[in-house]
Amino acid sequence: MATAKKLPSGSWRCLAYSHTERIYDEKTQKWKNKRIYESFTDDDPSPAGRKRAELAAAQFQASKTPDKIRKRQDYGKLTLSQAIDKYIESRENLNRSPTTLQDYRCIQKNAFPDLMDTPIKDIDITILQEALSAEARRPANSPSKKGKPISAKRVRNEWGLIRPVLNKYGVNDLDFEQIELPTVTPRLVELPPAKTVLNIIKGTDIELPVLLAAWLSFSMSEVRGLTKSKSISGNYITIHEVVVDINNKPVRKELAKNPTRNRRLQIPPYIQNLINQVDGDVLVPMSGRALYHRWIKLQHDNGMSPITFHDLRHLNASVMALLRIPDKYAQERGGWKTDEVMKRIYTQTFSDERVRVDNTIDNYFESIVNSEKSSADNKENLSPEELIKLFKERNPDGWYKLLENAMQHEMQHDTKKAR
Repeated sequence: MATAKKLPSGSWRCLAYSHTERIYDEKTQKWKNKRIYESFTDDDPSPAGRKRAELAAAQFQASKTPDKIRKRQDYGKLTLSQAIDKYIESRENLNRSPTTLQDYRCIQKNAFPDLMDTPIKDIDITILQEALSAEARRPANSPSKKGKPISAKRVRNEWGLIRPVLNKYGVNDLDFEQIELPTVTPRLVELPPAKTVLNIIKGTDIELPVLLAAWLSFSMSEVRGLTKSKSISGNYITIHEVVVDINNKPVRKELAKNPTRNRRLQIPPYIQNLINQVDGDVLVPMSGRALYHRWIKLQHDNGMSPITFHDLRHLNASVMALLRIPDKYAQERGGWKTDEVMKRIYTQTFSDERVRVDNTIDNYFESIVNSEKSSADNKENLSPEELIKLFKERNPDGWYKLLENAMQHEMQHDTKKAR
């Protein structure tokens, strides 16, 4: 029997177990069981109030319908689409991200067309597996796909909605471990050199947003959320807000995707100059669709194999690897979440070492945008002393071996010329 406890107000409260729900913990990224309780209170602070609260809880437990029977009564006639409606409504009460809710609606509208009108009481593992196989063959709606089936990753994302819906409202005992999902093939992108990207955007109307992505590793939603009044303080720029498109309309959110994305970086002088030329408060006022299409068109016009706007963050990561930036600072600058490092990173966010890291990256990009050929890429004009200094900076532990290899390469090159 449930026992009542006295609240600070003097009232008695007694919790009675109702049922268990299967929920997905986004923090641990694991499924877990959550026990749901009904609360019974009595405002009388005397022992009589306690007895009444405990009696109400006992009567509830004695009369409540077993969980499986309750679910059959309440949810048995729901179709999968109707169950998704109820699930989305429950997520809205938890302040779920509007982009997540929008994707739920997109899945409800387009995915599993033969399954959405099926009563959930009729859905079993065999039906689910057949529906997943059919979904993996469904042509994508995007014109760029040209009739090709949707990606395996998309199917898995859709299953990420269907499974919790059936967990919450399904009336059958489904062993989801039997389900086989399509294998996701890693997307391999051949990134262009940073110099190529900076050369084609120089002087264009998307120079600032592309530099914010390739140089400072900001995503499109972060770039669109930047303002002079809130994001910039002195020589630093901070992610305080993001802008996403919901039903083709821009929506400003106070927090980024996860806490590690709300980061602060120093502003390079070249980017500061571009910011100073912006009229108004918003640094990049264009829509996400317009920015994306201008970026793709600019690449086509310059004969490049196009990469997405988000790939510019990968380009930034590649530059940091090239410059041998320590993982700790690379992860901080990019806002990438890791198990252990990111938990400790903000205690040393702006140490002298971090400033040195920022300067190294800024100097690399500044050397490209401020000259036709950077001194680092035009070694023919360097004196022997400058060349040795360059190798020491790029590889402090093995600079002599690096220099020796370069000299051997040049000697072989000269020999071929002589022939």
